[in-house]
Amino acid sequence: MIKVIDYQAAQPFRRFTPSRPTTIPRSPLRLSLATIRIRIPSGATINRVELIATVGVHGVTGTSQILFRIFRDGREIFNTQVGIESDSESEVNYVETFQAIDFNVGQGTHVYQVTAQNLTSGTEAAVVGPVSFSGLATTHKG
Repeated sequence: MIKVIDYQAAQPFRRFTPSRPTTIPRSPLRLSLATIRIRIPSGATINRVELIATVGVHGVTGTSQILFRIFRDGREIFNTQVGIESDSESEVNYVETFQAIDFNVGQGTHVYQVTAQNLTSGTEAAVVGPVSFSGLATTHKG
């Protein structure tokens, strides 16, 4: 039987707002997009935390390679990369959604954070929303 042990969500940007872009910094700097805290109680040794992030981005110049990363307690547990184009003859607005699963997390309260950074010099991309980040912690009891 699967039991929900915690659920948390953050939505710092609720809608697409191109008039208020936040530039994604060039690596090694990174932009913190959202943070949540998930509590794993004692005895929930067989568990998983399902994490889902959605980020609206806009290509400003060139084709940016954006690295999205998820951290647990400051340690990277997941990453993915996407190309964001800025050519006016193609799409310049994107909504990227990705999922990570963190297995058998130790008991206690854990801080999960999703970030973005631009890997490509001479390009620019920005977060324009929406941004959401959620975590669902479950345990399996046999």
